[in-house]
Amino acid sequence: MLELKSDLFGTVTLGGDRGRDIVVRDTAPARWWTGWIARLLCRREARALARLDGLHGTPRLLAAGRETLIREWIEGRPMQAARPRDPEYYRAARALIARLHRRGVAHNDLAKEPNWLVTPAGNPAVVDFQLACVAPRRGYFFRALAREDLRHLLKHKRRYCPERLTARERRILATPAPLSRLWMAAIKPAYTFMTRRLFRWADREGAGDRQY
Repeated sequence: MLELKSDLFGTVTLGGDRGRDIVVRDTAPARWWTGWIARLLCRREARALARLDGLHGTPRLLAAGRETLIREWIEGRPMQAARPRDPEYYRAARALIARLHRRGVAHNDLAKEPNWLVTPAGNPAVVDFQLACVAPRRGYFFRALAREDLRHLLKHKRRYCPERLTARERRILATPAPLSRLWMAAIKPAYTFMTRRLFRWADREGAGDRQY
């Protein structure tokens, strides 16, 4: 097994099983005071991946227990390394987000470029569903999160393919949802303090070379 990541919340390793690559998230090594958070995030990811089972462009859940999660590895380069400039990539990525939402899953962490992959065929894929919201029905809160998923994709498009932004996409970028404004003004400063100062965790998985 190749260790891809080790932090206060456990380890992530890459291994093989029956001729295929797998990713194992293990929360057992987490510190005693962060273990409950690690297990909570692991359960959220397992629930989201189970809901998305079979959806192309998302990793398949292979097994989940109280402290571990095993999923398939998706071959691809993270967005910040691939720097996709083909407008077709963003059309396909928008369609992928729509399919996630139709299954009642909002990713809720698509601002992070490492969560977007560019496959060898040039197609989009999404990983890391620890913060995903799985909704029994698509009410106001879910729709707000879904809109933010789209807005974060458009931020990436604005960075790498700005000339292909439509007028409607520019309007979406210019009008963050009230939920997003609340997060930026009131919650994110406390979140950043806790993760970076208390937990010493930068929340940037794969920000350099791809982690997983």
